[in-house]
Amino acid sequence: MAQSIGARSDGIMKDINKILEGIDHLHPVPKVAEQVMVLARDPKSSMSRIAEIITHDQILTANLLKTCNSSYFSTPKKVDSVQQAIVFMGIDQVVDIIWMSSGAKNFKKKQEGYDLEEGDLWKYSVSSALISRELAEKRNMDNPHLVFTSALLKDIGKVVLSQYVADSFEKINLLVNQYGYSFMEAEKAVIGIDHAELGGMVALKWGYSPRMVEIIRGHHLTDESSGFDLETSIVYLADTLCMMMGVGVGSDGLAYRFRRDVIEKLGFSDRDIQGVMAGFGEKLRKVEELVYA
Repeated sequence: MAQSIGARSDGIMKDINKILEGIDHLHPVPKVAEQVMVLARDPKSSMSRIAEIITHDQILTANLLKTCNSSYFSTPKKVDSVQQAIVFMGIDQVVDIIWMSSGAKNFKKKQEGYDLEEGDLWKYSVSSALISRELAEKRNMDNPHLVFTSALLKDIGKVVLSQYVADSFEKINLLVNQYGYSFMEAEKAVIGIDHAELGGMVALKWGYSPRMVEIIRGHHLTDESSGFDLETSIVYLADTLCMMMGVGVGSDGLAYRFRRDVIEKLGFSDRDIQGVMAGFGEKLRKVEELVYA
């Protein structure tokens, strides 16, 4: 029965090439965001050089200052320039804010296939990215930008796939509820591709690092036979904590398998996880102000 519903056996698999054409309708993150992230990792780069690159993009500069002055970040005084933003926030925080500002266009729309209202997917993505950064800092990771950005963009495949999921939702739902498929497995069976795989293709087309492509593609940790991967596991755990807190949970939110072993492999205790969730819960309203502004 389950096989008869699958894409290949009943002829309902969508034309993958047509789905991939949807990538061209997305808004790529501006090159300046990538430039700034590279410079932030270069010990030879200066604050003035980074500020100069940012200020060349007026929209990005305006969004950076607006975000810095939001209640979430609570700077000691009003931030009026990129230089001030770097001084008050630190370059690491500024890089992350730039990526947040750059990604909003794609994620803020309603995603019908995943039962997410306008802004919900963006709230979920930003929350996951902020939690990923906190987890990365707890692990003293060398490159927290990588997990932040990967977590922020990990569900870009949903933006492209949403309408196809909506069109096939009954079949996907049947596989999930009656045959024990995860939502992503059901996407793959019915449509021919899942949102994580598609997200990896988007990241590849946009020229992101092979490492980021790999994290986005594997962020649900479906391949239990593969070795432990620190960055992907951090993104997975942040994603899971968001679901547990009910942040941006759509039709697929509870249709994934929880890997408790990931917490143990990352070296976190239950108290650590409870602390992260409690702390973020207190910030959630400020996150909403940040996202819906």
